[in-house]
Amino acid sequence: MSSQTQALAAAGTAQEAVKELIRRARAAQRQYEGYSQEQLDEVVAAAGWAIMNPEHNRTLAEIAVRDTGLGNVEDKIVKNHRKTLGLLRDLKGAISTGVLAEYPEKGITELARPVGVVAAIVPSTNPGATPANNIINALKCGNAIILSPSPKGRSTAVRLLEYMHAEFKRIGAPSDLVQLLPGPASREMSTELMKQADLVVVTGSQNNVRAGYSSGTPALGVGTGNVVVIVDDSADCADAAAKIMRSKIFDNATSCSSENSVIIHARVYDRMIEALAQEGGALLTAAEKDTLQKTLFPGGKLSPACTAQSVSKICAVARLTRAELVNAKCLMVEETGTGRNYPYSGEKLSPVLTIYRARDFDHAFDLMRGIYDYLGNGHSCGIYSEEEAHIQRLAREMTVCRVIVKQAHAFATGGSFDNGLPFSLSMGCGTWGGNSFSENLNYKHFMNITRIVRAIPENKPSEEDLFGPFWKKYGK
Repeated sequence: MSSQTQALAAAGTAQEAVKELIRRARAAQRQYEGYSQEQLDEVVAAAGWAIMNPEHNRTLAEIAVRDTGLGNVEDKIVKNHRKTLGLLRDLKGAISTGVLAEYPEKGITELARPVGVVAAIVPSTNPGATPANNIINALKCGNAIILSPSPKGRSTAVRLLEYMHAEFKRIGAPSDLVQLLPGPASREMSTELMKQADLVVVTGSQNNVRAGYSSGTPALGVGTGNVVVIVDDSADCADAAAKIMRSKIFDNATSCSSENSVIIHARVYDRMIEALAQEGGALLTAAEKDTLQKTLFPGGKLSPACTAQSVSKICAVARLTRAELVNAKCLMVEETGTGRNYPYSGEKLSPVLTIYRARDFDHAFDLMRGIYDYLGNGHSCGIYSEEEAHIQRLAREMTVCRVIVKQAHAFATGGSFDNGLPFSLSMGCGTWGGNSFSENLNYKHFMNITRIVRAIPENKPSEEDLFGPFWKKYGK
């Protein structure tokens, strides 16, 4: 059989397999969309408890680290718990079926309606927390959902669904509301799922995001992370260092919201480097930096051998033996340039932090702009400063969707208990990042809105009302 014939046969098999999953999902969803708000919320609680049950959570974290080789168990337990707890807090009391709002003066009544069957493409970096987040948001709005996990993350998804289906059985909810593509994972199957579903949600590689947008189905995809943080001369360096380091090393930097570069004002540069060292950072020499670069970016591309690994593992792979480095929590490299010829200015997905020295805030701004011109445009940035003008300048001029002020970035960007962003593991990056939305993915993205429109007294302006000031200034 030729390779072309094999590909066609695989596509045909994928089409039929997905068609059956979609049929079952639609049957379950038609039953489910008649649920009351109270019943929907009960299913949401069941899905949340399926991952937050401490025994389940630990098992899922252990499977994830064992089979993906990414991150560490204890931090994944924290992530699974914290992200789900925060999401459930956001959803408590939220209206997701029936009348959303009424505007008598406009004659409009808004009703929440499901989108139908959601296809969720989920990454190996967060194989428990991300699918759980998508599932809960979809269920909140009366939808069914089918997961397409990464090959290495599939075993975590299988166990997660076992737990969820057991909870659904307890409350009498249809198990086909949440399904999983059959193994082994294949591109053909994932592509077919995106074609047949009603909404596609993609978190992960840009190849997957582009596939989602080109599937012919309405899609929500996220942009590339490469977070840059500015520490200006008004910052509390000890506070900034503690937060940056805690965020940077969490789960071995699997998060796209993990800091990748820190730009430090020259006046506080030495103080900040010392503060980072106190928090477990170790600065490489120029020779060590070159050695690590060959290992971290072979051929100019990020190596999977170092992705989301511990510092000791990275040092072993790179053959860096200095005790200060091997025993550090994070490796730090000094850099001056940005762009393709300076790979350290890109995303590293590992506990490696790039450090820049800025002459002043204008220089820091230009360095950040150069980094985002290379990678990470649209996602988010951070700043430690007491100067409101600096914060405002980033918000008004930098092409990012979130400016995180004096917070540990990986914890704050995706929602936190001490800021107002929705809890999410998928951050929209707007048109700057090639995305169709610019906020944190949340339950409202899983909802259609139907509007009842009634007649109201006519509200028609005169030409004088609209053009009067213009005519007065410029004439007719």
